[in-house]
Amino acid sequence: MEILSDQQAMQLALDWAKKGLNITMPNPRVGCVIVKNRQIIGAGHTQPAGQAHAEIQALRDAANNGHDVRDATAYVTLEPCNHFGRTPPCSNALINAGIKRVVVAITDPNPLVAGHGLERLRAAGIEVICPLLEEQAHEINIGFFSRMQTGKPWVRMKAAASLDGKTALLNGQSQWITGPDARADGHHWRARACAVLTGIGTILADDPQLNVRAFPVTRQPQRIIVDSKLQTPPGAKALQGGALIVHAINDADPQQLERQAQLRAAGAELLYSGNQDGQVDLRVLMEELGHRDYNEVHVEAGSRLNGALIQAGCVDELLLYLAPCLLGEAQTLFNLPALTDLSQQTRLHFHEAGLVGSDLRILARFTPI
Repeated sequence: MEILSDQQAMQLALDWAKKGLNITMPNPRVGCVIVKNRQIIGAGHTQPAGQAHAEIQALRDAANNGHDVRDATAYVTLEPCNHFGRTPPCSNALINAGIKRVVVAITDPNPLVAGHGLERLRAAGIEVICPLLEEQAHEINIGFFSRMQTGKPWVRMKAAASLDGKTALLNGQSQWITGPDARADGHHWRARACAVLTGIGTILADDPQLNVRAFPVTRQPQRIIVDSKLQTPPGAKALQGGALIVHAINDADPQQLERQAQLRAAGAELLYSGNQDGQVDLRVLMEELGHRDYNEVHVEAGSRLNGALIQAGCVDELLLYLAPCLLGEAQTLFNLPALTDLSQQTRLHFHEAGLVGSDLRILARFTPI
Protein backbone atom coordinates (compact mmCIF):
# COMPACT_ATOMS: atom_id res chain seq x y z
CA MET A 1 0.00 0.00 0.00
CA GLU A 2 1.39 3.37 -1.02
CA ILE A 3 1.25 6.05 1.69
CA LEU A 4 0.53 9.47 0.24
CA SER A 5 0.33 11.66 3.35
CA ASP A 6 1.11 11.86 7.06
CA GLN A 7 -2.62 11.96 7.79
CA GLN A 8 -3.23 8.73 5.88
CA ALA A 9 -0.43 6.96 7.74
CA MET A 10 -1.65 8.24 11.11
CA GLN A 11 -5.16 7.03 10.37
CA LEU A 12 -3.73 3.57 9.78
CA ALA A 13 -1.83 3.81 13.08
CA LEU A 14 -5.12 4.71 14.82
CA ASP A 15 -6.71 1.64 13.24
CA TRP A 16 -3.89 -0.43 14.72
CA ALA A 17 -4.46 1.18 18.13
CA LYS A 18 -8.08 0.00 18.04
CA LYS A 19 -6.86 -3.59 17.70
CA GLY A 20 -5.74 -3.29 21.33
CA LEU A 21 -9.01 -1.78 22.51
CA ASN A 22 -9.86 -4.60 24.94
CA ILE A 23 -6.45 -5.79 26.11
CA THR A 24 -3.96 -3.04 27.01
CA MET A 25 -5.38 -1.67 30.26
CA PRO A 26 -4.18 -0.05 32.42
CA ASN A 27 -1.83 1.04 29.64
CA PRO A 28 -3.18 3.19 26.81
CA ARG A 29 -4.17 1.74 23.43
CA VAL A 30 -1.42 2.74 21.03
CA GLY A 31 -0.75 1.94 17.39
CA CYS A 32 2.43 2.41 15.38
CA VAL A 33 3.06 2.27 11.63
CA ILE A 34 6.55 2.54 10.10
CA VAL A 35 6.80 3.93 6.57
CA LYS A 36 9.79 4.01 4.20
CA ASN A 37 9.74 5.07 0.56
CA ARG A 38 5.97 5.53 0.91
CA GLN A 39 5.48 1.87 1.82
CA ILE A 40 4.43 0.39 5.15
CA ILE A 41 7.29 -1.80 6.36
CA GLY A 42 6.13 -2.44 9.93
CA ALA A 43 3.03 -2.07 12.13
CA GLY A 44 1.84 -3.04 15.58
CA HIS A 45 -0.18 -2.16 18.65
CA THR A 46 0.43 -2.23 22.38
CA GLN A 47 0.09 -5.66 23.97
CA PRO A 48 -1.25 -6.52 27.47
CA ALA A 49 0.49 -4.83 30.41
CA GLY A 50 4.08 -5.94 30.82
CA GLN A 51 4.43 -6.90 27.18
CA ALA A 52 5.69 -4.94 24.17
CA HIS A 53 4.41 -1.46 23.32
CA ALA A 54 3.26 -0.50 19.84
CA GLU A 55 6.63 0.89 18.73
CA ILE A 56 8.43 -2.32 19.66
CA GLN A 57 5.81 -4.42 17.90
CA ALA A 58 6.18 -2.34 14.73
CA LEU A 59 9.97 -2.53 14.80
CA ARG A 60 9.80 -6.31 15.28
CA ASP A 61 7.28 -6.61 12.46
CA ALA A 62 9.61 -4.74 10.10
CA ALA A 63 12.60 -6.89 11.13
CA ASN A 64 10.63 -10.12 10.77
CA ASN A 65 9.78 -9.14 7.20
CA GLY A 66 13.38 -8.27 6.36
CA HIS A 67 12.99 -4.50 6.24
CA ASP A 68 15.66 -1.96 7.22
CA VAL A 69 13.99 0.78 9.32
CA ARG A 70 16.90 3.20 9.16
CA ASP A 71 15.79 6.62 7.86
CA ALA A 72 12.13 5.56 8.02
CA THR A 73 9.22 7.48 9.55
CA ALA A 74 7.32 6.13 12.54
CA TYR A 75 3.69 7.17 13.07
CA VAL A 76 2.63 6.71 16.69
CA THR A 77 -0.80 7.48 18.15
CA LEU A 78 0.60 8.52 21.56
CA GLU A 79 3.90 10.09 22.55
CA PRO A 80 6.58 7.38 22.95
CA CYS A 81 7.44 6.74 26.59
CA ASN A 82 10.78 7.89 27.95
CA HIS A 83 10.89 6.04 31.26
CA PHE A 84 11.48 2.54 32.55
CA GLY A 85 8.28 0.88 33.73
CA ARG A 86 7.44 -2.74 33.07
CA THR A 87 9.18 -2.25 29.72
CA PRO A 88 12.15 -0.11 28.55
CA PRO A 89 11.59 3.35 26.98
CA CYS A 90 10.15 3.27 23.47
CA SER A 91 11.90 6.55 22.62
CA ASN A 92 15.26 4.82 23.04
CA ALA A 93 14.14 1.95 20.82
CA LEU A 94 13.22 4.33 18.00
CA ILE A 95 16.51 6.18 18.35
CA ASN A 96 18.60 3.01 18.40
CA ALA A 97 16.76 1.66 15.37
CA GLY A 98 17.80 4.66 13.28
CA ILE A 99 14.32 6.10 12.74
CA LYS A 100 14.71 9.48 11.03
CA ARG A 101 11.29 11.03 11.62
CA VAL A 102 8.52 10.48 14.17
CA VAL A 103 4.95 11.75 13.76
CA VAL A 104 2.89 11.65 16.97
CA ALA A 105 -0.88 12.06 17.26
CA ILE A 106 -0.97 13.45 20.81
CA THR A 107 1.29 14.00 23.81
CA ASP A 108 1.08 11.60 26.75
CA PRO A 109 -0.72 13.02 29.85
CA ASN A 110 1.27 10.69 32.12
CA PRO A 111 3.55 12.97 34.23
CA LEU A 112 6.35 10.43 33.72
CA VAL A 113 6.19 11.16 29.98
CA ALA A 114 4.40 14.49 29.32
CA GLY A 115 6.61 15.82 26.56
CA HIS A 116 9.86 14.22 27.71
CA GLY A 117 9.59 11.49 25.09
CA LEU A 118 9.40 14.09 22.31
CA GLU A 119 12.31 16.01 23.83
CA ARG A 120 14.42 12.85 23.90
CA LEU A 121 13.72 12.17 20.22
CA ARG A 122 14.53 15.73 19.18
CA ALA A 123 17.74 15.70 21.24
CA ALA A 124 18.81 12.65 19.24
CA GLY A 125 18.39 14.58 15.98
CA ILE A 126 15.05 13.01 14.99
CA GLU A 127 12.48 15.23 13.28
CA VAL A 128 9.31 15.23 15.39
CA ILE A 129 5.83 16.35 14.33
CA CYS A 130 3.04 16.57 16.91
CA PRO A 131 0.04 16.72 17.04
CA LEU A 132 -1.81 15.04 14.17
CA LEU A 133 -5.38 13.68 14.39
CA GLU A 134 -5.25 14.60 18.06
CA GLU A 135 -8.98 14.37 18.70
CA GLN A 136 -9.26 10.82 17.34
CA ALA A 137 -6.24 9.72 19.38
CA HIS A 138 -7.77 11.20 22.54
CA GLU A 139 -11.06 9.35 21.96
CA ILE A 140 -9.35 5.96 21.77
CA ASN A 141 -7.78 6.57 25.19
CA ILE A 142 -10.41 8.75 26.80
CA GLY A 143 -10.28 6.74 30.04
CA PHE A 144 -6.50 6.86 30.25
CA PHE A 145 -6.56 10.63 29.78
CA SER A 146 -9.28 10.95 32.43
CA ARG A 147 -7.30 8.95 34.98
CA MET A 148 -4.07 10.83 34.32
CA GLN A 149 -5.68 14.26 34.39
CA THR A 150 -8.33 13.86 37.12
CA GLY A 151 -7.22 10.79 39.08
CA LYS A 152 -10.55 9.10 38.26
CA PRO A 153 -11.70 6.75 35.50
CA TRP A 154 -14.00 7.72 32.66
CA VAL A 155 -17.45 6.50 33.72
CA ARG A 156 -19.86 5.43 31.02
CA MET A 157 -23.44 4.63 32.07
CA LYS A 158 -25.30 2.22 29.78
CA ALA A 159 -29.06 1.84 29.70
CA ALA A 160 -31.71 0.46 27.36
CA ALA A 161 -35.15 2.03 27.23
CA SER A 162 -38.28 2.63 25.21
CA LEU A 163 -38.80 5.93 23.41
CA ASP A 164 -40.69 7.21 26.44
CA GLY A 165 -37.66 6.50 28.62
CA LYS A 166 -38.86 3.36 30.40
CA THR A 167 -36.46 0.54 31.27
CA ALA A 168 -38.81 -2.11 32.67
CA LEU A 169 -42.46 -2.76 33.40
CA LEU A 170 -43.76 -2.07 36.89
CA ASN A 171 -43.58 -5.82 37.56
CA GLY A 172 -39.84 -5.75 36.75
CA GLN A 173 -40.00 -7.40 33.32
CA SER A 174 -37.32 -5.92 31.04
CA GLN A 175 -36.05 -8.70 28.74
CA TRP A 176 -35.91 -7.62 26.04
CA ILE A 177 -36.76 -4.01 25.23
CA THR A 178 -33.99 -3.59 22.66
CA GLY A 179 -33.01 -6.01 19.91
CA PRO A 180 -30.14 -8.50 19.62
CA ASP A 181 -27.87 -6.11 17.72
CA ALA A 182 -28.05 -3.54 20.51
CA ARG A 183 -27.43 -6.18 23.15
CA ALA A 184 -24.37 -7.47 21.29
CA ASP A 185 -23.11 -3.91 20.88
CA GLY A 186 -23.42 -3.41 24.62
CA HIS A 187 -21.04 -6.31 25.15
CA HIS A 188 -18.42 -4.56 23.02
CA TRP A 189 -18.60 -1.58 25.36
CA ARG A 190 -18.31 -3.92 28.36
CA ALA A 191 -15.25 -5.58 26.84
CA ARG A 192 -13.31 -2.32 26.48
CA ALA A 193 -13.96 -1.29 30.09
CA CYS A 194 -11.72 -2.07 33.04
CA ALA A 195 -14.77 -2.77 35.19
CA VAL A 196 -18.53 -3.27 35.01
CA LEU A 197 -20.39 -1.71 37.95
CA THR A 198 -23.90 -2.39 39.20
CA GLY A 199 -25.93 -2.07 42.40
CA ILE A 200 -27.36 -4.53 44.87
CA GLY A 201 -30.87 -3.92 43.52
CA THR A 202 -29.89 -5.31 40.13
CA ILE A 203 -28.07 -8.24 41.73
CA LEU A 204 -31.11 -9.23 43.80
CA ALA A 205 -33.61 -8.67 40.97
CA ASP A 206 -31.77 -10.13 37.98
CA ASP A 207 -28.72 -12.07 39.27
CA PRO A 208 -26.65 -10.87 36.27
CA GLN A 209 -23.28 -12.32 35.25
CA LEU A 210 -21.85 -8.88 34.31
CA ASN A 211 -19.36 -10.46 31.91
CA VAL A 212 -18.72 -10.42 28.16
CA ARG A 213 -20.47 -13.35 26.45
CA ALA A 214 -21.33 -12.13 22.94
CA PHE A 215 -17.86 -12.95 21.60
CA PRO A 216 -14.59 -14.51 22.84
CA VAL A 217 -12.32 -12.32 24.98
CA THR A 218 -8.94 -12.88 26.61
CA ARG A 219 -9.78 -10.64 29.58
CA GLN A 220 -13.02 -10.13 31.46
CA PRO A 221 -13.65 -6.75 33.11
CA GLN A 222 -13.61 -6.56 36.89
CA ARG A 223 -17.11 -6.81 38.36
CA ILE A 224 -18.06 -4.23 40.98
CA ILE A 225 -21.18 -4.34 43.15
CA VAL A 226 -22.30 -1.29 45.14
CA ASP A 227 -23.90 -2.95 48.17
CA SER A 228 -23.99 -0.70 51.21
CA LYS A 229 -25.43 -3.35 53.59
CA LEU A 230 -23.64 -6.45 52.23
CA GLN A 231 -26.80 -8.13 50.94
CA THR A 232 -25.12 -9.86 48.00
CA PRO A 233 -25.90 -13.60 48.10
CA PRO A 234 -22.71 -15.70 48.24
CA GLY A 235 -24.11 -17.69 45.32
CA ALA A 236 -24.65 -14.67 43.06
CA LYS A 237 -23.50 -15.23 39.47
CA ALA A 238 -21.51 -11.99 39.53
CA LEU A 239 -19.20 -13.48 42.16
CA GLN A 240 -18.15 -16.34 39.91
CA GLY A 241 -14.59 -15.47 38.94
CA GLY A 242 -14.30 -12.81 41.61
CA ALA A 243 -15.89 -9.41 42.21
CA LEU A 244 -15.34 -6.25 44.22
CA ILE A 245 -18.16 -5.49 46.65
CA VAL A 246 -18.23 -1.89 47.86
CA HIS A 247 -20.04 -1.51 51.16
CA ALA A 248 -20.79 1.04 53.88
CA ILE A 249 -20.85 -1.23 56.93
CA ASN A 250 -17.96 -0.53 59.24
CA ASP A 251 -18.60 -2.43 62.45
CA ALA A 252 -17.54 -5.65 64.14
CA ASP A 253 -20.98 -7.19 64.57
CA PRO A 254 -20.48 -11.00 64.70
CA GLN A 255 -23.25 -11.51 62.14
CA GLN A 256 -21.56 -9.09 59.76
CA LEU A 257 -18.18 -10.72 60.28
CA GLU A 258 -19.72 -14.05 59.31
CA ARG A 259 -21.34 -12.45 56.27
CA GLN A 260 -18.03 -10.94 55.22
CA ALA A 261 -16.30 -14.29 55.57
CA GLN A 262 -18.95 -15.97 53.37
CA LEU A 263 -18.57 -13.36 50.64
CA ARG A 264 -14.78 -13.56 50.70
CA ALA A 265 -15.00 -17.35 50.51
CA ALA A 266 -17.21 -16.91 47.43
CA GLY A 267 -14.43 -14.93 45.74
CA ALA A 268 -15.34 -11.36 46.65
CA GLU A 269 -13.02 -8.56 47.71
CA LEU A 270 -14.69 -6.19 50.15
CA LEU A 271 -14.03 -2.47 50.00
CA TYR A 272 -15.35 -0.04 52.59
CA SER A 273 -16.42 3.33 51.21
CA GLY A 274 -19.13 4.58 53.53
CA ASN A 275 -20.41 8.06 54.25
CA GLN A 276 -22.15 9.47 57.31
CA ASP A 277 -25.57 8.51 55.90
CA GLY A 278 -24.67 4.83 55.81
CA GLN A 279 -24.43 4.78 52.03
CA VAL A 280 -21.48 4.10 49.76
CA ASP A 281 -19.50 7.28 49.13
CA LEU A 282 -19.50 7.19 45.33
CA ARG A 283 -16.97 10.00 44.86
CA VAL A 284 -14.47 8.26 47.11
CA LEU A 285 -15.16 5.02 45.24
CA MET A 286 -14.22 6.62 41.91
CA GLU A 287 -11.02 8.00 43.40
CA GLU A 288 -10.16 4.52 44.67
CA LEU A 289 -10.78 3.02 41.24
CA GLY A 290 -8.44 5.63 39.81
CA HIS A 291 -5.79 4.58 42.33
CA ARG A 292 -6.29 1.02 41.13
CA ASP A 293 -5.46 2.13 37.57
CA TYR A 294 -8.97 1.70 36.16
CA ASN A 295 -9.31 3.75 32.98
CA GLU A 296 -12.94 3.10 31.99
CA VAL A 297 -15.84 1.99 34.19
CA HIS A 298 -19.01 0.71 32.54
CA VAL A 299 -22.18 1.14 34.64
CA GLU A 300 -25.21 -1.13 34.16
CA ALA A 301 -27.48 -0.46 37.12
CA GLY A 302 -31.02 0.41 38.12
CA SER A 303 -32.60 3.83 38.30
CA ARG A 304 -31.70 4.39 41.95
CA LEU A 305 -27.95 3.88 41.60
CA ASN A 306 -27.99 5.60 38.21
CA GLY A 307 -29.53 8.66 39.78
CA ALA A 308 -27.15 8.61 42.75
CA LEU A 309 -24.11 8.42 40.47
CA ILE A 310 -25.35 11.32 38.36
CA GLN A 311 -26.15 13.44 41.41
CA ALA A 312 -22.68 12.74 42.81
CA GLY A 313 -21.10 13.95 39.57
CA CYS A 314 -19.54 10.55 38.92
CA VAL A 315 -20.78 9.97 35.36
CA ASP A 316 -19.03 11.31 32.26
CA GLU A 317 -21.10 9.78 29.50
CA LEU A 318 -24.44 8.11 28.85
CA LEU A 319 -24.67 5.17 26.45
CA LEU A 320 -28.37 4.89 25.68
CA TYR A 321 -30.13 2.36 23.46
CA LEU A 322 -33.65 3.49 22.61
CA ALA A 323 -36.10 0.97 21.17
CA PRO A 324 -38.89 2.09 18.82
CA CYS A 325 -41.68 1.34 21.30
CA LEU A 326 -43.69 2.91 24.12
CA LEU A 327 -44.19 1.25 27.51
CA GLY A 328 -46.38 3.78 29.30
CA GLU A 329 -46.43 3.64 33.09
CA ALA A 330 -43.22 1.77 33.92
CA GLN A 331 -39.80 2.05 35.55
CA THR A 332 -37.61 4.95 34.48
CA LEU A 333 -33.95 5.43 33.56
CA PHE A 334 -32.84 7.61 36.45
CA ASN A 335 -34.17 8.26 39.94
CA LEU A 336 -33.53 12.00 40.21
CA PRO A 337 -35.23 14.59 42.44
CA ALA A 338 -37.90 16.87 41.06
CA LEU A 339 -36.78 20.32 39.92
CA THR A 340 -38.50 23.59 40.70
CA ASP A 341 -36.98 25.54 37.81
CA LEU A 342 -35.59 24.65 34.38
CA SER A 343 -32.36 26.43 35.27
CA GLN A 344 -31.61 23.47 37.58
CA GLN A 345 -31.49 20.96 34.73
CA THR A 346 -28.45 18.76 34.18
CA ARG A 347 -26.97 19.59 30.80
CA LEU A 348 -25.47 17.11 28.33
CA HIS A 349 -24.40 17.30 24.71
CA PHE A 350 -24.81 14.69 22.03
CA HIS A 351 -21.47 13.18 21.05
CA GLU A 352 -22.70 10.51 18.66
CA ALA A 353 -25.94 8.97 17.49
CA GLY A 354 -26.86 6.22 15.03
CA LEU A 355 -28.86 3.06 14.47
CA VAL A 356 -27.73 -0.30 15.80
CA GLY A 357 -30.07 -2.80 14.24
CA SER A 358 -33.55 -1.40 14.79
CA ASP A 359 -32.56 0.61 17.89
CA LEU A 360 -31.09 4.09 18.28
CA ARG A 361 -27.74 4.33 20.09
CA ILE A 362 -26.92 7.69 21.65
CA LEU A 363 -23.68 8.77 23.30
CA ALA A 364 -24.30 11.89 25.35
CA ARG A 365 -21.70 13.57 27.51
CA PHE A 366 -22.24 15.65 30.61
CA THR A 367 -21.40 19.29 30.09
CA PRO A 368 -18.90 20.59 32.68
CA ILE A 369 -20.30 23.31 34.90
